[in-house]
Amino acid sequence: MTNVTLRRLAPAALALLLAAPAGAQAPPAAPPAAQATAPPLPGRIEVLPLGSNTPTGAEFLRGERGRESVLAGELRLPPGPADRRVPAVVLVHGSGGIGGSADLWARQLNEAGIAAFVLDSFAGRGVTSTVADQDLLSSLAMMADAFRALDLLAAHPRIRADRIAVLGFSKGAVAAVYSAAARFRRSHGSEANRFAAHAGLYTPCNVRYRGDTEVAPVPIRLFHGVVDDYVPVAPCRDYAARLRAAGADVALTEYANGQHGFDNPTAPALLASPAAQSTRNCRMEEGENGVVNLAGTTEAFSQKGSACVAIGAHTGHDPADGAAVRRDVRAFLSEVLLR
Repeated sequence: MTNVTLRRLAPAALALLLAAPAGAQAPPAAPPAAQATAPPLPGRIEVLPLGSNTPTGAEFLRGERGRESVLAGELRLPPGPADRRVPAVVLVHGSGGIGGSADLWARQLNEAGIAAFVLDSFAGRGVTSTVADQDLLSSLAMMADAFRALDLLAAHPRIRADRIAVLGFSKGAVAAVYSAAARFRRSHGSEANRFAAHAGLYTPCNVRYRGDTEVAPVPIRLFHGVVDDYVPVAPCRDYAARLRAAGADVALTEYANGQHGFDNPTAPALLASPAAQSTRNCRMEEGENGVVNLAGTTEAFSQKGSACVAIGAHTGHDPADGAAVRRDVRAFLSEVLLR
C-alpha cells in the first residue's frame, strides 16, 4: 500500500486510491494554491447611483458646492477572479453626452483587464446636450462629478482604490485634466483618494486657472487633433509647456488629421455642427471671486455675450488617427494602472 496519508485526499481521490491495485500511484491532490483561487467571473455591468453637486463655474472656483444632484454611471468590470481587485478608468463625456465611442473605449479597457466607469453627467440633471448652450452645465461641475466617481469606485469591492484614472473628452476633458490641480482636489475632492493618471482628448485648455500648474505627482496626457476647429490644439501646447516648466509629468500627442471627435468610429469623416458654441477664438483667465475674464482684461467672459465666441464647428472620424489615439491611450493607461 502506498504511504499517502488518506485523510488529506479529496473524497474522489480517496475512492480511486482504495480501488487501485497494489503498487499503483495515487492521483495527486490539487495544489493548495489552486484550491484557494476563486473561480473566474464573466464580465459584469453595474449601473450605480452617484451623488454629486451642481455648482456654477464661479461657485466651483470659490470652493462652493452648489445644489445637490443625483447622477448615475455604468461600471463595466472585466472578466476575472472574484477576489481580485482591478484598476479602473472614469470616462467623462463631452457636450453631446454619452456617444457611440464610449462603448468602444469601455470594451478596449476591459480587454486590457481594466474596469471602465461611464459617467453620465447629463441625464440626472435633465440635460441632453450642451452643444448649442454651454451654460446649461459648467465644465467645472463635471469635475465635481469626476471626484465623486473616484470616491465611489475607491469604495467598490472589485476596484483598486490606488489605480483609478480619469479620461475625458472635450467638455469632459476639462474635468479629466484639471482635476490634477491640487487646489481643486482640496476644494472638491477628498483627502483619501487621488486619481492615478489624467488624460484628455481634445481638451479645452484656453482658461488659465489660479494654481493650475500645481498638480499631483501623477502623469497627465493630452491627445489632440491638429485640424480641430471646435477646440484648437494651440492652447494645450501652451498649457503643456507651463506644466512642464513647473515640473509636471505631462505630454501632448498631436494627430495630423484629427478633427474634433476623431476617435469616434460611429461618426462620418466630417460633420458640420452649425449651432455649436465654440471658444476657439477666446483666451480666458480666472479673476476675482470666481469670475473668468477675457485674458488681459477685467471683462467677464460670457458664452452669449463675448465677441470671441464663434457659432458653428465640425466633428469627424479619422480611421488612422482614431486607431492611433486608441492605441496610445490604452498603452498609457495600461502602463500606469497595470504595473
